[in-house]
Amino acid sequence: MSLVSPLNKVLGLGSAKGGSEHWWVQRLSAVALIPLGLWLLAAVAGLPDFSYATVASWVSSPVNSILLIVLVLTMVYHSHLGVQVVVEDYVHGKAMKTATLIVLSLAHLFLGCAGIYSVLRIGFGS
Repeated sequence: MSLVSPLNKVLGLGSAKGGSEHWWVQRLSAVALIPLGLWLLAAVAGLPDFSYATVASWVSSPVNSILLIVLVLTMVYHSHLGVQVVVEDYVHGKAMKTATLIVLSLAHLFLGCAGIYSVLRIGFGS
């Protein structure tokens, strides 16, 4: 006898309802980080030197700026998903769990905004 309703079987929802979606999104963001990380590694390794002027010139390229922003967003999102799972699994008090998740969400939002701002500021040469 199964405790999962027929509708949940069709929708692929287990007892946790959104657990499988969370798992897939985390894996998808991890897979997206592979080519982005390899691109960053190859691009930085190809720079002639690491002076501010050289790196700022490299970041000013539209393709590099866009890919850096996508990398920042993907990294922050992937980190948020991973930390959320750890908090949900290991913080047991409901109030503490909620407060921790809110603080971590705001911290990840701040980090994402700071990363995008930094790329745009260097990219536009301000």
